[in-house]
Amino acid sequence: MNRLRYIILCVIAVVAVAFSAGAGAQRLNDKLMNRPYADLRKWHLGFSVGVHTQDLKFTHNGFVTEDGQTWFMDQPGFSPGFCVNGLIDFRLSTYFSVRFTPGMYFGNRDIKMIDTTNGTKESQNIKSAYVVMPIDLKFAAQRFRNVRPYMVGGVMPAFDVSKKRSDFLKLKTTDFYLSVGFGCDFYLPYFKLNPEIKFCFGLTDVIQHKRPDLADEPDRLKITQSLSKATSQMVVLTFYFE
Repeated sequence: MNRLRYIILCVIAVVAVAFSAGAGAQRLNDKLMNRPYADLRKWHLGFSVGVHTQDLKFTHNGFVTEDGQTWFMDQPGFSPGFCVNGLIDFRLSTYFSVRFTPGMYFGNRDIKMIDTTNGTKESQNIKSAYVVMPIDLKFAAQRFRNVRPYMVGGVMPAFDVSKKRSDFLKLKTTDFYLSVGFGCDFYLPYFKLNPEIKFCFGLTDVIQHKRPDLADEPDRLKITQSLSKATSQMVVLTFYFE
């Protein structure tokens, strides 16, 4: 519950800042229609920068070691990561378009591990560098002066290209997300600014259960053996420039 409250407060804060900044710029030209024909073009190109948080949702199986230990894993907090993407937008109709936004996500996760029988604790920081290839369907509302809100939904394959090292947990290099989000187009005199918040939900188990790299350290394998699966989640705040 504390984690959910933290996410909600962060999302509200960053969205409020993003939209107030864009709205302030829009009010400067409230009487003018900036870039009135921008949405009539078949193709749009651009780029984006943003921040994100990565989370792991663990499913435990109740495994008990030979000496009676039962381990529980959790990610109690979030560390902000950085992301940068390109943008290719193909217009389908007045209200719909398809977006392809390949890019890189850099982040990390701090995992805490505790033996519930005697309180022994371990920790691990998992760093990642994802090459992502999101494909989204964008639905935009009717434009009002220089503002146009929209919603997006799609899929995002992700490939972790960071170097994996032997540790308690080891993640697979591929993942697949469903994503949904919302944002707003602000039409400025020379470009469009699109702040957007997106929620990404991993569909696959990202834990590597077969660990030949731990053949010489069997005591570390108990952490992986305690998990049925783990799935990824992300919250992404992005600023697009078109």
